Amino acid sequence: MDRISGTEDLRDMTFPVQEELCTALREFILDHVSQTGGHLASNLGIVELSVALEREFDSRRDRIIYDVGHQCYVHKILTGRKNDFDRLRMYGGLCGFMKPDESITDPCITGHASSSVSVALGMAHARTIRGEKYHVIAVIGDGALTGGMAYEALNDAGASREPLIVVLNDNNMSIDKNVGGMARHLAKLRVSPRYMAAKNRLKQALSHIPGGKAVTAQGTKFKQAIKSVMLPSSMFEQMGFTYLGPVDGHDLKELSFHLQLAKHLKCPVLLHVMTQKGRGYRYAEEAPEKYHGVSKFDLVSGQLPASAPGFSTVFGQELVKLAQKDGRICAITAAMPSGTGLSAFAQQFPNRFFDVGIAEEHAVAMTAGMAKQGLRPVCAVYATFLQRSYDQLIHDVSIAGDIPAVFAIDRAGIVGADGATHNGTFDIPFLRTIPGMTILCPSNFAELRTMITQAFYHNTTGGAIAIRYPRGGEGHFQQDTAADWACCIRSHPCPDVTIVTYGILINQAIEAAERLESDGVSVNIWKINRISAEREALSREMLQSFAPHLAVLEDVVQNGSFSEVILRTLMQQGRNEIQVHCFHTGNRFLPHGSVQEVYRLCGIDGTSVARSLRACLDLRKDESIG
Repeated sequence: MDRISGTEDLRDMTFPVQEELCTALREFILDHVSQTGGHLASNLGIVELSVALEREFDSRRDRIIYDVGHQCYVHKILTGRKNDFDRLRMYGGLCGFMKPDESITDPCITGHASSSVSVALGMAHARTIRGEKYHVIAVIGDGALTGGMAYEALNDAGASREPLIVVLNDNNMSIDKNVGGMARHLAKLRVSPRYMAAKNRLKQALSHIPGGKAVTAQGTKFKQAIKSVMLPSSMFEQMGFTYLGPVDGHDLKELSFHLQLAKHLKCPVLLHVMTQKGRGYRYAEEAPEKYHGVSKFDLVSGQLPASAPGFSTVFGQELVKLAQKDGRICAITAAMPSGTGLSAFAQQFPNRFFDVGIAEEHAVAMTAGMAKQGLRPVCAVYATFLQRSYDQLIHDVSIAGDIPAVFAIDRAGIVGADGATHNGTFDIPFLRTIPGMTILCPSNFAELRTMITQAFYHNTTGGAIAIRYPRGGEGHFQQDTAADWACCIRSHPCPDVTIVTYGILINQAIEAAERLESDGVSVNIWKINRISAEREALSREMLQSFAPHLAVLEDVVQNGSFSEVILRTLMQQGRNEIQVHCFHTGNRFLPHGSVQEVYRLCGIDGTSVARSLRACLDLRKDESIG
């Protein structure tokens, strides 16, 4: 690895030396990810493919787009960022996904699945229109091919005849086991070496017999005849792609040969590459889903650190309990059964569990259909991925007004090391805009359990209900206040400051209050449990208890935040004497880092909130004295 100063050095290496490099790359990734955490199995599986891509293309000029982007570690190592891996996914350190701010060799932001072919086709069109010369390659996994956006792009790209290479990295996995018709189709394609060998034998035989050349001229008919016998027609060819493969994704010679062939075909090409997720590390090979995304772990034993129960686990456990008593309860997820805590539900109720693949739009619309026909479905999805389903939440779920679908929104708020593409800071703003949508905001496990029951059996609105909760575990506040839409958890008859918040940030609000009260500042705290478009008028009790300084603490962007409800209500009530201080993430995309570091960056941790409010109080005191 020390011999690599740039990707051009790869072209001077023999294949045996490149194979040694691949071994060194795996050792490097294992050593660093075991110390920092990160995406492991996917990066171990793509080593040879990444080396071959960097060898055959110039990533400073050619555009290589890794779908999702979490498997870009080899690409980053080979493009000058090897020395930054000590701070992988840490605040101020190397991003775990592709990020153009880091290097010109990262052509675009990636973090969500199934978008690479669309972006690649756009770049290919731009190349043609501008009369430029470079190659465009989209590297997409078979898991990402469960997303509908990928098919929209493939259909358009094949018809466009635009020179474009789609490398299908087929490891038979996404995070959990792949599902659906595409998985079955790819399973059939994996046997196609029989077809390739038969085609080559026929071509060689015809070249040695009289009239063979004339027969070869009719090659298209012969190829189609062989395919009809040996292999069902590839859907990619039906879309207009030239299909190559399957190719052993760990054979550097084969990879290089087919990549060279693909870039000289001057048409849409799909290169089907078969890889093994977790390759080179026994524990990851045996359980790739377990080693997909890891925190620090013991490299020798493969022992992953024990994790305390989190909101996802509690959600899954409570759903199983309810489903044991109610046969109408079903669970839907988009390729995230383990991440959303639904693995146990899937095992106990396989006929009532539906993993639709990376297809959030479909998941939401299907949930609506199930709820409309009398079932009690809950769709569990990460907050950042629910963004894809905004239209379905409006059109299929909410317009009718009587579809009691339940949405379990995991990873709401700040998620930490995955950064900008995965933070759930937009759910409150976009859900608040939808008439009929109620958002429940549990602060702890007890409230989550209560709110799941409320969502299924005490839905007074008859419409959709979303339950948002963070990644990880609960804090010090463990009181169950879910019975009320809002409650005062810290009361003072004449407060100097009122803090209003919801969800997990109640713990930061309590810390801020304790710090202020140690300085002689009296504080009361209001906790919001339910947010909805219909229930945005604050209660008289709450309004009367507000102090001269009112702080609204949230883990979402400013635009569309709950603070807008507060400000509008106070304006309508003519309460101009109250000074409102809004604490939120700002109208921006946040960097990766630990949750607490990002809290501090935004000023929404308890210490920062207390410091800011104390400064405002001191300023007001100085002004009154002056």
